[in-house]
Amino acid sequence: MDSSSRIVAVLGPTNTGKTHYAIERMLAHRNGIIGLPLRLLAREVYDKIILLQGSANVALLTGEERIVPAKTKYWVCTVEAMPHKLEVDFVAVDEIQLCADPERGHVFTERLLKSRGLSETLFLGSDTMRMPIHLLVPEAVFQTRERLSQLVYTGECKISRMPSRSAIVSFSIDSVYSIAELIRRQKGGAAVVMGALSPRTRNAQVELYQNGEVDFLVATDAIGMGLNLDINHVAFAGISKFDGRKLRMLMPNELAQISGRAGRGMSDGTFGVTGEVSSLAPNVAQAIMDHKFKPIKKLNWRNSDLIFDSVNDLIHSLECAPTREELIKAREADDLIALKNLMSHHEILDRTIDRNSIKLLWDVCQIPDFRGISQSEHANLLQHIFKFIHDNGSVPEDWVARQVKLIDRVCGDLDTLSNRLAYIRTWTYVAQRNNWVENEQHWREQTRVVEYRISDALHEKLTQRFVDRRTSVLLRRLKQKEALLAEVNDQGEVIIENQFVGRLEGFRFIQDKGQSDAEAKAIKSASIQALAPHFVLQAERFYHLSDKEIYLTEQGNFLWGESIVGKLQRGHIPLKPIVVAIVDQAAGKEVLFKVEQRLQQYFDRKITTLFNPLFAMQDDETLAPLPRGFAFQLIEHFGIIPRSSIVEQVKQLDQEARGSLRKYGLRFGQFTIFFPDLLKPAPTQLRITLWALSQNINEFPAVPPAGHVTILHDRTKPDGYFQMAGYHCIGERALRIDMLERLADLLRVEDHRNGFEASADMLSITGLTLEQFANLMQGLSYKVKGGERLKIKESEQKKSSADSSNIIEETLPQAAKLDHQRNSMDVASCGNKTDVSTDVESKENGEIEPFFVFSLKHKSGKRQQKSNHLKPNKIKKKRRKFKVNDKNEKHMERRFVRSHFKERSIDPNNPFAQALMGLKDQI
Repeated sequence: MDSSSRIVAVLGPTNTGKTHYAIERMLAHRNGIIGLPLRLLAREVYDKIILLQGSANVALLTGEERIVPAKTKYWVCTVEAMPHKLEVDFVAVDEIQLCADPERGHVFTERLLKSRGLSETLFLGSDTMRMPIHLLVPEAVFQTRERLSQLVYTGECKISRMPSRSAIVSFSIDSVYSIAELIRRQKGGAAVVMGALSPRTRNAQVELYQNGEVDFLVATDAIGMGLNLDINHVAFAGISKFDGRKLRMLMPNELAQISGRAGRGMSDGTFGVTGEVSSLAPNVAQAIMDHKFKPIKKLNWRNSDLIFDSVNDLIHSLECAPTREELIKAREADDLIALKNLMSHHEILDRTIDRNSIKLLWDVCQIPDFRGISQSEHANLLQHIFKFIHDNGSVPEDWVARQVKLIDRVCGDLDTLSNRLAYIRTWTYVAQRNNWVENEQHWREQTRVVEYRISDALHEKLTQRFVDRRTSVLLRRLKQKEALLAEVNDQGEVIIENQFVGRLEGFRFIQDKGQSDAEAKAIKSASIQALAPHFVLQAERFYHLSDKEIYLTEQGNFLWGESIVGKLQRGHIPLKPIVVAIVDQAAGKEVLFKVEQRLQQYFDRKITTLFNPLFAMQDDETLAPLPRGFAFQLIEHFGIIPRSSIVEQVKQLDQEARGSLRKYGLRFGQFTIFFPDLLKPAPTQLRITLWALSQNINEFPAVPPAGHVTILHDRTKPDGYFQMAGYHCIGERALRIDMLERLADLLRVEDHRNGFEASADMLSITGLTLEQFANLMQGLSYKVKGGERLKIKESEQKKSSADSSNIIEETLPQAAKLDHQRNSMDVASCGNKTDVSTDVESKENGEIEPFFVFSLKHKSGKRQQKSNHLKPNKIKKKRRKFKVNDKNEKHMERRFVRSHFKERSIDPNNPFAQALMGLKDQI
């Protein structure tokens, strides 16, 4: 080394610009080498230098990456990968205090003792290295650099209250993942940085943080080694780590190295602990703030002058003790452990009989255990590689291809992808060594491509799991006070900044579910801001809609399309409920007013159209006081009043008063006073809605199906429901009131004293079977008697008149027998039952049908009519009472057969015509 070469130790805390200074000094020389503690940092520095010098002049050397242009001037390396025999003008080693690291310290100590530039050598690190450097490199000149900003301890802080632009540091993968998941739920997301990540994955994660997509970083102590990040606060989620041998507490200077990442340039930074970690001791916190630590006294050392005469000589040389008191023997490293494991295999011993073989074996043993499975598994892989290279000169291409193919997959979870990334790093390292694989250039590129592919997949998986892009994007926009633009598609989906945030239903924003409270709050805030102009345009469009595009449901809700935009609330007057618009508060009062105004217009037109008779009658000032009062009662009851409830008021109305009301379509029925036009489906639906609203019913009952004359009497319905639905309850069924009045008209002309049967018109009006009609008549207080008789019908096949006469002979006695056996019975006992005494032969030769006779009930020998009786016309001629008994059974037979013949004329083409005519004559 030239005597003019200078050695400078640039010492000081973090954020002093030491690394930046070293880069400037290297570029001031013709060529140079800089050694960095992490390949992540090496990649970062490499990217900076190629921007200044061009990629043709800069090389990158790490264990897994080798980029060496033909005319390389500047070498950026990890400390382990620094070239030994390359003479350059400038050499720098960063983070030189790692000489005291139990695992890697011996490598840094080796560089401190032996790496020199022809013109200048820089050692960069903590001030704790001042004494060891002075003793071991007495010619070194010291430069002390002060921190550019202050570092302040803030104590404990829960993760949920962590300030933005914070880094939470933990020392295990599981802890890093759990913290990142917590932050995603509470803060929108976090980037993840670990030393085990590839540079590509780490850079992609750092970019998420640096560009503001997330405000939090969860990392291991990897961020403590010179990574320049925009961090305001560092929080420790743990202060102990596993160093490869045991779990130990971090030293104050190690905590300071990580804490120093907070505050960049002239910006001050803070550090503290999370709520799960005890506060730092006051003296430790003060030492970190003052950058004053116990000086390092001993450096880890391992002999680098190795002897390759035999494997045992190599091991002995590696285990030599240092001769200087400033140095201590490094603990047994992974490469030495691997060497000892391989020496237990006879196949290896048989091949290590010369210096070259032993050197090759030692080089193979230095392949890092990226996989971290077990020492024996790692030794097994090294054994295969050594045997291939020793026996064949290189690892066979097909064997490497199989190994890489097994790894080259991007499916799986985080752990699976992380393991594959560790596996490919092994083959990336192997491919970087000269002459270790066939077609080495191809495999350097191929392994790098696979590593990039897995790295990208791992980054994407990390982002999917720990970053809510939607929340982070919206939070960033809000923080930057940028105007957010909302888009609403045809399905009502709200898209803000290309992120789906929810749906717009009418004038309500329905936020997408599945977020934490913090996420939901952020999305809500961003959405309200972005949707404000959209609500205004939406309200303007709604105000000019036609009535056909708005619909009032049975539950009193106003629908626009499929969205609820308003509802009815109970008012002081049943026919004037309150119209309430359903609009998000954030939409503003103007939007609310415009929507309510449009809904009120729609409802006013709807109720005026459907209840026109009521409003016309209400506005008629020519009505006399008595009919006017009656009209108000009708309005209060929505146009339907049972007559029995206002008997006296009806009696007070003379014909002229009734006529003044009838002109509006009012009908004074025997059972109900109503407007027939208001029984249509649309007025009925509105009437039930308004009635239920006035009665404070929570869930409005449904409207009966349109066109149904009768429905079952459901006793679970609220009182008054059937009246509002336009039905009159009779027993187990309810009959529509207009059909009941028509039935009353038919029943008035019947013989209520001697009894009558149901006509076809009666059954048609009610839409009931004969048995159901009988039940209905019982509900109207009619006495019902029933029985069975022979049904006479036309035959489909022609028979001779001789056969017809034989049928008559058989039929007459059977009919008489049936009438003789018929007994009066209640409907409940005769509905579906056949007389057990009916002659079997009669059933075989003729069809039996039930029949019912209806008459008004009497009390104490006098006819008594209840309020719900149908009033018959007065019977002018006296009629003889008739009883059904054994004596007049023939008379009953003649009566019903006669009535049958009256109703149906005898078809002369009927093959039984002659027989039937003979039967008629006999009667």
